[in-house]
Amino acid sequence: MTTQEILEAARSAKSALALADNTARNAALLGMADALCSADDQAAILAANAEDMAAAKGHISDVMLDRLALTAPRIEAMAQGIREVAALPDPVGRVLNRVERPNGLVIEKTAVPMGVIAIIYESRPNVTSDATALAIKSGNACILRCGKEAWRSANAIVTVLRQGLKKAGLPETAVCLIEDTTHASANALMTAVGYVDLLIPRGGAGLIRACVQNAKVPCIQTGTGICHVYVDDTADLDKALDIIENAKASRPSVCNAEEVCLVHSSIAGQFLPRLAQRLGPDRIAKGLHPVELRLDKRAASIISGTPAGEKDFDTEFLDYILAVKVVDSVEEAIGHIAEHSTGHSEAILTQTQAHADLFTAAVDSAAVYVNCSTRFTDGGEFGLGCEMGISTQKLHARGPMGLAELCSYKYIIHGNGQIR
Repeated sequence: MTTQEILEAARSAKSALALADNTARNAALLGMADALCSADDQAAILAANAEDMAAAKGHISDVMLDRLALTAPRIEAMAQGIREVAALPDPVGRVLNRVERPNGLVIEKTAVPMGVIAIIYESRPNVTSDATALAIKSGNACILRCGKEAWRSANAIVTVLRQGLKKAGLPETAVCLIEDTTHASANALMTAVGYVDLLIPRGGAGLIRACVQNAKVPCIQTGTGICHVYVDDTADLDKALDIIENAKASRPSVCNAEEVCLVHSSIAGQFLPRLAQRLGPDRIAKGLHPVELRLDKRAASIISGTPAGEKDFDTEFLDYILAVKVVDSVEEAIGHIAEHSTGHSEAILTQTQAHADLFTAAVDSAAVYVNCSTRFTDGGEFGLGCEMGISTQKLHARGPMGLAELCSYKYIIHGNGQIR
């Protein structure tokens, strides 16, 4: 199908989704999860993914290949995410506020689906099922546009997911995958006025910038994460090492991974050598990939590493690289974050309550942590089942976007002959 045909098909399907009751939508979701777990369908998805992986090798980094890769456990996790979404309360029709006026009118602010949600994403095939599950549960049709590296995988997943829609009696075109992976299709979605009710880009800074500059449909900015962890002078250093290794190295290709470590000067001489040992030789000894440290001048005077370049504190590395800076106070850490953060996730490691309170109040990001890893910024970890993306803006949605963020609302007014 052409991109225009897909836009028309999704627009035609949105009424059926909006009118479907929660039982029908849940039946579709459970059917999708079951299909993902069937041996034949899972084999088809893995075969398609193997083709994507073979084509991508040599063209994208190893950490990006990990993002692209599917395994049976990862597909099972996708199915589990769908089941968790199905188990959540119905977001459609919720009365968000009810007011009874002196004239007897009853005004109910009521949640309703957006309509058609378009998602532009890159090389993470699991986004295909996450986005679909959230869209269907919230009564929306969805249009998926993935990067060329993941197209075979996404197409196989969509083919399987449509089985659940068909069995539940819902239109298969409620979930559509754009076939054209050139910039032309992305631009078509950005300008699809009258067809797309909400556009969600999930990807790097270039994609977000293109959507902000070119979109004529409502757009939510998501994804880019220059995430900071600040180690305060009273931090528990053993816990700090565990948290930083997890935040940086557990999966460096994701947007909630740490990119910058700020360390208080009074503990830098003690802590930085331990951090370098933990992220370098200790990981190598375990057969794990070491983390390259990009050091400001003060950090470089304490430990060995790569001198930080001009842009290293403004870069989402998505790799085994961590920028390190020494600061003199929690206020300086907050100031650095204000200047360099993308508003995604930041953490303070401290045993001083006043510093934690100041940090959480002053840092203007979607998720602010005290004494834990930034890697928890995730719809599943937040109890949302899965996520459509992580919004780094403030209007309508902020942080992990679940079912509530995929609904708009309308006012339903009940009267008994009132006139004005």
